[in-house]
Amino acid sequence: MVQQHPIVAFLGPKASYTHQAALDCFNESEYTLTPQISIEDVFEAVQSGTAYRGVVPFENSTNGSVVFTLDLFVDLPNRYPDILVCAETYIGVNHCLLGYARRPITDLSSINESPDSSGTATPTISAPNPAMPRTVPLTDLKHIKKLYSHPQAWGQCKAFLSSYLKGVERQDVSSTSKAAELVAQDKSGTTAAISSSIAAKIHHLDFLAKGIEDSPDNTTRFFILKKFSAHSSPSALESNKQDVTGVDNDMDRFKTLVSFSVDDDDPGALAESLAVFKPYKLNLTSINARPSGIVPWNYLFFVEIKGRRMMDNKGAVNAALRDLGKTAKSWRWLGSWESRLVR
Repeated sequence: MVQQHPIVAFLGPKASYTHQAALDCFNESEYTLTPQISIEDVFEAVQSGTAYRGVVPFENSTNGSVVFTLDLFVDLPNRYPDILVCAETYIGVNHCLLGYARRPITDLSSINESPDSSGTATPTISAPNPAMPRTVPLTDLKHIKKLYSHPQAWGQCKAFLSSYLKGVERQDVSSTSKAAELVAQDKSGTTAAISSSIAAKIHHLDFLAKGIEDSPDNTTRFFILKKFSAHSSPSALESNKQDVTGVDNDMDRFKTLVSFSVDDDDPGALAESLAVFKPYKLNLTSINARPSGIVPWNYLFFVEIKGRRMMDNKGAVNAALRDLGKTAKSWRWLGSWESRLVR
């Protein structure tokens, strides 16, 4: 009998940046990597037990948090009560413009003949001095009428898009690799995708431009998700979830994610909730807010702190969370893990 490998679900299809993140953490000789259509499908696979682990994008160094992932952690319908973050990984993101080339550019000045592809971004009130793109097209782009990509990619390639593809229609899709797949199926050659070099090889697409991201160190952080039993009692569940062990030292090596809500009618409630971490010298590395989905203009706050929740209920993080329970309307621990950020 052939032993089946544990399944790792990731935002697909193959060749997506999340697929690369999955490969960075899981050896294909030991795990079966299974692409999912959406981030929600990854959460569902882990919650249902179909997948042993899940890999989802969480934030980008240029464009900030991935709101699709944050909103699933909000989890108002309580569909994912047992999802926790157990690890992270960082993947450098080098975006390419992929499609079918019409002709190579031998004289780069020919790009500047069209006002729609001038090589200079249009100044706006919010950006009176727009950044110049880091690269130029490898081919004429005048035939491109529609662009496909994941929503996060638009914000990571603002300068190039504003300079060379002003006014071109943009279509959001579930992943950058899905964008390449759709463009490969369009034989008219009038569409292009912001995707990876791996996707170009898989789908036999031409490089219309390379390195179109605004920042040379464009990086996305991915979370590894795991599940705990939803059938345990609350006290037993908390005990089962404490899979981080050891003594309360080397706190800078670990991270913890917590969500909480506050009473909007209580003045200073948010400030008081954030202040509980300071007496324990816990550094807040990020804070995000997302609509709670309960009433308009009511929010759920996410804070990431340095440190980890301890198995024996002792330590700085545990103490701060007990204090948070006194100031916040509700709160939820979303995981502790070892940091892989190298500075």
